Amino acid sequence: MQEIEHIGIAVSNLEKAIPAYEQLYQTRCYKTETVETEQVITAFFLVGTTKIELLQSLTPEGVIAKFIKKKGEGIHHIAYAVENIVQSIDDYKKLGYVFVNEIPKIGADNKMVAFFHPKSTYGILTELCMERI
Repeated sequence: MQEIEHIGIAVSNLEKAIPAYEQLYQTRCYKTETVETEQVITAFFLVGTTKIELLQSLTPEGVIAKFIKKKGEGIHHIAYAVENIVQSIDDYKKLGYVFVNEIPKIGADNKMVAFFHPKSTYGILTELCMERI
């Protein structure tokens, strides 16, 4: 892992959350994006050198909606940049880590992503991400 790429925060309502986070971070949301495959709408902020990603579910059955129902709004995941996501998945599998998805998929912000199962990372959903070529 190279560095923290972003921190994902689950929210119920982006329309309300974006202005609140703009005020909190003293910076503007620089991008919103719908990721149909993940059933989410995202909003990005740059705080120092770290990106913060707000995630709102598109449907009541979506992963983020289920997360909020179970745990409430808040930190959903931490994402780490890697140079080669396929190799990183293979390396971590050899170390005994379990993935939610072993095959990278397209995520927000032009990234290929894969998630460790939280049981492998002491309850923290951890994402590996690599810039799409």
